[in-house]
Amino acid sequence: MPQELRVTPRSGCSHELTSQKDWTWLGVITIRVNGKRVELDRPTPLLAYLEQLGANPRAVAVEHNGAIIERAEYEIATLKDGDTVEIVRMVGGGSSGPSTSRPSP
Repeated sequence: MPQELRVTPRSGCSHELTSQKDWTWLGVITIRVNGKRVELDRPTPLLAYLEQLGANPRAVAVEHNGAIIERAEYEIATLKDGDTVEIVRMVGGGSSGPSTSRPSP
């Protein structure tokens, strides 16, 4: 069963589609990653974006639009225009134990 997609054109009209093959993306999307504005060519799967950053999906925690995403859901999450993402990478070192680091978008 195809997932429902919601495309919101710049005019503010909202359209619901049943599959990606029903539409063509014309332009860029803007998201906010760790507080920084990022432009992408099109809606992008989360796993593809993490790969683009060089981040190991097993070593990061991701918050997408205010909700923590379970690792099992990384493969179905897609970054869309207007989304806000926080990515925190676990890093080890020193005697004080593990700390967190944010990869650069």
